Formats: sequence, C-alpha cells, structure tokens
Amino acid sequence: MNTDESELVLFRAERRVREIQAKLHRWARDDPHRRFDDLFNLVADPAFLLVAWDRVRGNKGARTAGVDGATAASIAAGTGVEVLLGEVRSQLKDRSFQPLPVRERMIPKPGGKLRRLGIATVRDRVVQASLKLVLEPIFEADFLPCSYGFRPKRRAHDAVAEVRYLTSHSYEWVVEGDIKACFDEISHPALMDRVRKRVGDKRVLALVKAFLKSGILNEDRVLRKTDAGTPQGSILSPLLSNVALSVLDEYIAQAPGGPAASQSRRATRRRHGLPNYRLCRYADDWCLTVSGTKADADTLREEIAVVLSTMGLRLSPEKTLITHIDEGLVFLGWRIQRHRKRGTNRHYVYTYPARKAVMAVTGKVKTLCRRMGTNQPLDVLLLRLNRMLRGWCAYFRPGVSHAAFKYLSHYTWARVIGWLRRKHRRITWKELRRRFCGAGWWPTGQERTLFDPATVRTTRYRYRGAVIPTPWPITG
Repeated sequence: MNTDESELVLFRAERRVREIQAKLHRWARDDPHRRFDDLFNLVADPAFLLVAWDRVRGNKGARTAGVDGATAASIAAGTGVEVLLGEVRSQLKDRSFQPLPVRERMIPKPGGKLRRLGIATVRDRVVQASLKLVLEPIFEADFLPCSYGFRPKRRAHDAVAEVRYLTSHSYEWVVEGDIKACFDEISHPALMDRVRKRVGDKRVLALVKAFLKSGILNEDRVLRKTDAGTPQGSILSPLLSNVALSVLDEYIAQAPGGPAASQSRRATRRRHGLPNYRLCRYADDWCLTVSGTKADADTLREEIAVVLSTMGLRLSPEKTLITHIDEGLVFLGWRIQRHRKRGTNRHYVYTYPARKAVMAVTGKVKTLCRRMGTNQPLDVLLLRLNRMLRGWCAYFRPGVSHAAFKYLSHYTWARVIGWLRRKHRRITWKELRRRFCGAGWWPTGQERTLFDPATVRTTRYRYRGAVIPTPWPITG
C-alpha cells in the first residue's frame, strides 16, 4: 500500500471512529444510568485498531520497547502494520489475547525519590489505545468540570486559572492535597465496580481487568504480581485513574456547600458559620478551596481522607497542607499568592513560576551544558537548549513570569558562555564575541541563535469555567 492510499485509509478510519465516539458520548450523556453492552466489537474493529496504532506510533514512547524488545519502528519494518493489527484482531475475536507484563523503569523525582514507570509492549499499547477510544467518550459524559488532568480539550492552565479565580472570590483557605502513591494503590475491586456502572460488556471488563493484573517485570528481571494500582505510563492508566478519583469529585459536587449550592444558599451558610468549598483536580493533584475558617478546611480534609479510602487511597500527612492564600501555595508548578499591587492599596491573586520550577529548568540547563562535550559544535548545544527553553516558557507564559524569564535568560547566557570558554580555553572576549556572538553579546551559531526567554511576552490565561467543549458534537 503506497503512502497516499494509507493516508486515505487512515482518514476514513478516523472519521468512522469520531462518528461512533460522538454517538457513544451522546447516548451516555442523555441517559446517565445506561450501561453499554456491546462494546467489545468496537475494540476489535479494524478502524479503531488502525487509529490506535497511529496514536501509539506517533507517541514519543514509540521508540521504547516493552518486555518483548519490539518498538513501533521495528514492527513496521519487520512483520508489518497490517500483519500486527490482523493478529491482534484475531486474538481479540477468539478471546486468546493476553497482555504481557509491563517493563518496570525507575525514573528520578525531585527530592531524590524514584517514580515507577510501567512500559507495556507495543501490541498491548495498541489494544489499550483502542479500549480508550471506546471508553473515553462514555466516561467523559460523567466526569465533572472540576477535573482537568488527562482529559480532551483541557489543560493544566485551566486548573490554575480556576484556583486563581476562586481564591479571588472569598475562597481564601486552600487544602493542598497529595495522594500517597496514587497510581500504585488504587483498589482493583473498587475501580472495577465504578467501571461496571457504565460498561456491561463482560468481554471488555475482562480485558480491562487483564491489563490491571498483567504484572510487572522489574529491573532485576523478577516478575511481580499487581494486586492494586494502574501501571503509570500506560495509555489506559490516566482514564482509569480519573474513573477512580471521580469519587472525590462527586462527593464534593453533592455536598451541601459544594458547587451545586445556589448563591443565596451559599450566603445563608456563611451567615450560619458554615463553609462553602470547591474542588479543582488535575489527575492526582488537587486543591480544595474553602470559604470559611481553617478549622472548616481541617474538617473537610478528614472527610476527603475517608472518601479516598473507599478506593484504597491515602493522603500523605506531611504533604497535604492547609494554607491561606496570603501565604501562597504551589500547584502544578505555579506559585499562587495574594499580595498588594505595587503603588496601590488593592490586593490581587497572582500566579508566577514556583521556585522549584525555576530551579528545575536551571538545573537542566546546567546539566546539559556540563554533559555536552566540547568537541561538539555550538549549534548542537543551542538546538537542545532551545527546545527546552521554548517549552518551559510556553507553559509559564500566561502568568506574572517576566522576572523569572529574565533570570533564566541571564543564567542560560552565563552557562553557554562558560561552555564556549571551556571549548576554547585561550580565546579572548573580543574573539569570542566576534566568532560566536555575531560581534554582539548573545550566543549565535552557524544555523541558529540561542533562544532568549526574556523576549517572551507574558499573557493572562482566560478562565473558561464550566463551558469547556468536548471533542464530540453535542447535537445530532
């Protein structure tokens, strides 16, 4: 099959998948109690498997192999995509498909700790991606607006904007939630009970359970059973974690002082000394903003701990904090704090890059400049630095970030100049500027110039509230 034909086949498959997803989402939204019985045939549908393969191949993790040692590129060059998808479809149809254990890889976290990452085989990733294509539009109809992580059309900036908006409107106490080893401790029976509320197809339920129980092959080549949790790093894991953690969203939404309370009801509660509260969650990171007292926030924290225990989850006592907005909090890399606007007596809530986020990016710049060999040309260093700096600045652009950008600009300049002086130990400043700065002061290679964070103009992210659209049309 030539390139034009394959692109046409993929286009038609994507169109078919979008049409079916729109129907599933509409049916789920119109009937909140409907259980879907015939979903397995969609998981094994050639169009769904082809779109799933395209997403697995286009992911950055496609270059990483599972326990079978195969990558997306090696499969495409060897057995072929059509053969792989045909085998997967046949195994799904005759119920012989069994997921292989995920390959464990420990990646460093800030503070010296390690995060467990589970790498599935490419074959299993394709089936997981097909499962997600079928299940996501159904559960998206149930997910509440307070949830932002790993959901289509939603991003971290929406969650930060909501926290800023709420803390600017009398919700001054904040419970900064931290769930201990969330992806490793989710109860399988409790999770499957929540999945069964929407999925009645036993074949799909068995497939989801098989992925949960597939096991982990650790770095010492020892196979370990998985009796709890969802492997962090798998395609299906974010959706399943949202299904599990939606128990918290629903509890807050149905509570007397939650978002369902009218404005008059909220005012009545405050007159009687009762708190009002709103939840904002991004995957397992969440903030509960409270219009009340610190004692009210402490009581709500204990209630949330009880709610999460039904899913086998625990709060981290040392990381779950109660802070006032005047003291500030750190959420998704942002520092959110209220203080007086310079030159006035008015107080506003500001968002700017957290100190830890700035230290993280400067640490990466420092490490890259140290590890880059001086035998490499300047353009190689600038290429890798520019990618990192552009991504970091794009994330922190919608905020009060100009001071952080200026600091990062100066820090990066000093590190690159230091690398050049190590590369040419006897070079003078005049010669260095002539050869590597275009007779100025800013490092410039033969093909590219060092990206300057100080030139990035900051913006204000518009708070979208509960009107964020879904990828599937509402009408029809």
